Amino acid sequence: MDINRVDNTYAEAFEGIYARVIITADDEVILKKAAEDSTSSPSVVIGRIEGGVEKWLHELETPDKRKGAVLQFWGAIRSGKTFEESVQRFETELSYRIRQDILVKPFTAVFNALDQAEGKMDMMLRIGHCGDGFEWIENRFGKEIIIVPLMVPDFIIERYLGFARGIMGANFWIMCETKEAVNQVGKKILKVVHKTKGVVTPFDVCSAGSKPETRFPLIGPTTNHPYCFSLKKKLGSLSRVPNKVKYIPEIVINGVSMESVKDAMKRGIEAALEIDGVSGISAGNYGGKLGEYKIKLVELFS
Repeated sequence: MDINRVDNTYAEAFEGIYARVIITADDEVILKKAAEDSTSSPSVVIGRIEGGVEKWLHELETPDKRKGAVLQFWGAIRSGKTFEESVQRFETELSYRIRQDILVKPFTAVFNALDQAEGKMDMMLRIGHCGDGFEWIENRFGKEIIIVPLMVPDFIIERYLGFARGIMGANFWIMCETKEAVNQVGKKILKVVHKTKGVVTPFDVCSAGSKPETRFPLIGPTTNHPYCFSLKKKLGSLSRVPNKVKYIPEIVINGVSMESVKDAMKRGIEAALEIDGVSGISAGNYGGKLGEYKIKLVELFS
């Protein structure tokens, strides 16, 4: 690998709250739909939560011996709020994802997959009571399970889901000269990144890297205009797009530990530099305005 093609810069990352769950279903199509729907909107930047599929599971790897998936859901530790208030907000947002994207799909189930949890959230209040008081609790699979009666019987969820703190927002940018290189990023890099246990890519391949400053606070983070190829002539010397580069996709990584995040970044960067049409690697940083952690790219390879 040519380390000279990796910018001597850093990616900013920050601490977040996450839950790690297993979902299962009778049907593989429904399983994938539930997993993808519930994790499809990366929304921490607008004050909500985001998620991703960590890995797919065979029948022998799940509590109820059906095909499944490990999902992670992530929320911000909110500035000016206590940690407990941030957890409460996270629990509320998590309940929306489970209720609207998993519970409503036939024969689905949700189990805790975070054994070393910092704390636990009781799913009865915001999910169990979807049964309108007719829900009940049983011991199944050696776990305390809430059964929510539905018109297509029935949704089950482990009563207590764990939460912990991890690292979110780590990233790297791939400097692409061709559209085909961008397409290869999606096919190759994501597969390599997910070989690291404990990470997710909430945006998969993100075409819309953003910046904290904006002229339109109502929207939140807006386009990182110095890195937009279509603005290169208009911006002139203010453009930061390198010569020959036309596309700058971003890979964002959340992980259960700094070690897992760094390992995933290293794997992804190595894979990116093997793609024809990729001229270099950089990362998003904002002078320390966004995250308390600085992950130096070149040090990933030292």
